[in-house]
Amino acid sequence: MRILHIIQKKQLRGAEVFASQLSQHLLALGHTVRIVSLDDGDANLPFSGGVSSLSVQLKKRFWDRAGWKKLADAILEFEPDVVQANAGDTLKYAVFSKILFRWKAPIIFRNASMVSAYIRSRFAKAFNGFLLKRVTHVASVSEASRADLVKTFPFLEKKTTVIPGGIEEKHYTPIAHDPNDVYLVHVGGFSFEKNHRGLLRIFRDVLSVRPTVRMWLVGDGVLRKEIEAYAQELSIAHALQFQGYQPNVLDYISAARVLLLPSIIEGLPGVVMEAFYVRTVVVANRVGGVGELVESGRTGWLIERDDEKEFAKAVLSALDKPEQTALLTERAHALVREKYMNEFLAKRFEEVYQNVVISKR
Repeated sequence: MRILHIIQKKQLRGAEVFASQLSQHLLALGHTVRIVSLDDGDANLPFSGGVSSLSVQLKKRFWDRAGWKKLADAILEFEPDVVQANAGDTLKYAVFSKILFRWKAPIIFRNASMVSAYIRSRFAKAFNGFLLKRVTHVASVSEASRADLVKTFPFLEKKTTVIPGGIEEKHYTPIAHDPNDVYLVHVGGFSFEKNHRGLLRIFRDVLSVRPTVRMWLVGDGVLRKEIEAYAQELSIAHALQFQGYQPNVLDYISAARVLLLPSIIEGLPGVVMEAFYVRTVVVANRVGGVGELVESGRTGWLIERDDEKEFAKAVLSALDKPEQTALLTERAHALVREKYMNEFLAKRFEEVYQNVVISKR
C-alpha cells in the first residue's frame, strides 16, 4: 500500500514521534510511506524517508485555502491508498483539502486524547462532528478514548478501532547521581493537562516525610516559568531540578525510583509505557486510558483524580516497600513487552488500512 501520514509540525511531541515510528515500521513491512508536516520545525524525527513540510499558515487554519491546496497537491502527486491525520490541525486540513480539491483517498484519524475535554461549546461540537463525519475510520489510542469519542459522536460507533500507542526498543543509560540520593521523575510538557501545580503539591507532601528526596521535571512549555515560581512559593524549589526538553528521557526515568503522573487529561500516555519498559514504578491518576496500563497492586499505583493526599501516600509506599515495588515493575515490564511494542502495533494499523481499502473498492 501507499500510505501518507500528516503531522502538525516537525517536533518531538508524542503524536509526531509515534507517527514517524509507525511509518518506519510500515516501511519495514514493505509499504510505501510518506510523511508531510503542516508546519515547519527543526526536529529530527525517527523516519528514514524524510519529512516534507507544507509551510502552511496555521493561524489561518479555518480559511487557509492555499494550505489546503498544498496538501491536495502532495496527495495527488503521491496517490496514497490511505491518508492518516495525526492530531493537532491535521484533520481540519485533510477534510477541507479533500472537499475542495476532490482527492479520493480515505482519511484515517488517530484519536490520541479525550475529545470531550476540548469541546466547550455547541459550535465546537458541531464543527468537530462535521470533520469526523468525513473520516472513514478512527484509530483510538485507548478504550477510554474510544468510549469518550463514541459518547460525544455516536455515529462513530461502528468505525472506531482501539490501537494503542507503543514504544520502541531503546538503549538507555541511567543518569549518574549520588547513590544515596533518591529521585522521583515527571516527564511532560508544561501544559494544563499535565497538572504541574498538583504535582508540586504532591511532592511537597512527600518531601515533608522524606526531606532528602529530589525530583527531576523533564520537559518544557508555556507554563514552565509559572511552575518555577510556584515551586518557590511552596518552598520546595531546592529539591527540584528543571531539566527542560531532553531527548533521552529513558535515562532519567530509569534512574528514578518513581514516575509521577498526576495529569487531569490523558489518552494513553507513552511515558507510562517507558517507565514499565525500564522497570520504574508508576503512580498515576485514573484519567483517560491510564487505568488500562496501571493497575493498583499489579503494575503500579492508580489514584483517583484530585486525591493529592492519597497520591503522596502512594509515592511514599513505593519508596518504602522495595520488594512489592520490584514485583509490580516486573509485571509492568512483561505487559509492555507483550502488548505495547511498536513493531507489533504497526501490523494492527496495517490491518485497519487493508480493511479500509477493501471496503472502498
